[in-house]
Amino acid sequence: MSGHIVVIHRWRDRHAHYEDYLDHRAHRVTYVTTETALDSVPVRAAAVDVVPATDDPDAVWRAVSGLRARFGAPERVVALNEGDLDTAALVRERLGCAGQTPGTLARFRDKLVMNRTVEGAGIPVPAFADAPDEAAVRAFADRHGWPVVVKPRRGTASRGVVLLESPADLPSLRTLPPEPRLVQEFCADAVFHIDGLWTGDGLGPWRASRYVNTCVDFTRGEALGSVEVDDPDLLASLSGFTDRVARALGPEPWVFHLEAFVGTSPDGRRTVRFLEAGYRVGGAEIPFVWREVHGIDLMHAAADVQLGRRPALPVPDRWRTGGWLLVPSPVPAPCRVTSWALPEAPSPDEGPYASVIPAVGHVVPQVGGYEHVGARFRFRGESSGDVEKAVLRTAAQFRLECVPAGTNRGGGRAVCGLDR
Repeated sequence: MSGHIVVIHRWRDRHAHYEDYLDHRAHRVTYVTTETALDSVPVRAAAVDVVPATDDPDAVWRAVSGLRARFGAPERVVALNEGDLDTAALVRERLGCAGQTPGTLARFRDKLVMNRTVEGAGIPVPAFADAPDEAAVRAFADRHGWPVVVKPRRGTASRGVVLLESPADLPSLRTLPPEPRLVQEFCADAVFHIDGLWTGDGLGPWRASRYVNTCVDFTRGEALGSVEVDDPDLLASLSGFTDRVARALGPEPWVFHLEAFVGTSPDGRRTVRFLEAGYRVGGAEIPFVWREVHGIDLMHAAADVQLGRRPALPVPDRWRTGGWLLVPSPVPAPCRVTSWALPEAPSPDEGPYASVIPAVGHVVPQVGGYEHVGARFRFRGESSGDVEKAVLRTAAQFRLECVPAGTNRGGGRAVCGLDR
């Protein structure tokens, strides 16, 4: 049997098909995971070590040390969730094994380094600066105006992002946990996400999508949707932008999840400005939509990169259009589902083709991210307009009721209509 490979894994659902990426008979493939994600570990795993959280570097290092004692020094460490990239980089550095280390990961995880890198390549970026304290935020706003956005430099899933409307909001920063932060000029333009593969020479398969609502809105209890773009003029603009960003951040192959502001200049020209980039497959339902609608496994390409292989993915001759919708739980997790309802769509194309709705009695765990939420839906169609109609219809008609875990009263109802 060949060498030892460690996988850091946190999904309960089948976001990644590890058994397709790694021959578990030819390699000693071990997993570090959580109790919540244990059931989705491949049955052929050589060993599984459960930790309280995979983004706890000390707990993961103890687990990896134990696995190393049993199976030998790992040749590779694979982590496909953005929340685990930093942990995996630290483990690789301590082991001295091949792959991305904290230094090479910084331009993809530290938003200050990321923005400086992209801006240095001549790509439009909203004004930004380091935000070590209130004084720095105030000084930035004095130069660029209010409102401003303050966010963790290493945040995920819009965790800890705050909008400050005026100097009166500055004291709210004192309630946040201490960590490095970035301050940015507020941009009201529509937010798009662009997902795909950079081959090292050019763009492989990629898709652009428009968010319906925003990721920050989702953290405040509002539904979040996404619809893939089929406007050829817009796609032409986004193609050039994506090529420039991917080339600036990583000359080597990488799977990307980019976010961009798309707007219109005073003279009527389309504008595209960089928001941020992730060195990974997009979250939410993106890996499922890519596999089920487009027949492409982006996770496979991401695993290939971390395993030292050159990824290769097909580019379809004809793309269908996909989309997705997330509904948050109506009360903070952990909470128990008491009821849900979704009227049947008039036709299959007017509703989701797949859904993940917790059963009545299920407890939504307090895990964070976009997997453990109130409900998840996936859509497909022949055009952006068709998919958007199905997303909006589902959002308007789905109802979800939950109560705090361990109680029968004090619940809430999610009514998740989406704003345009």
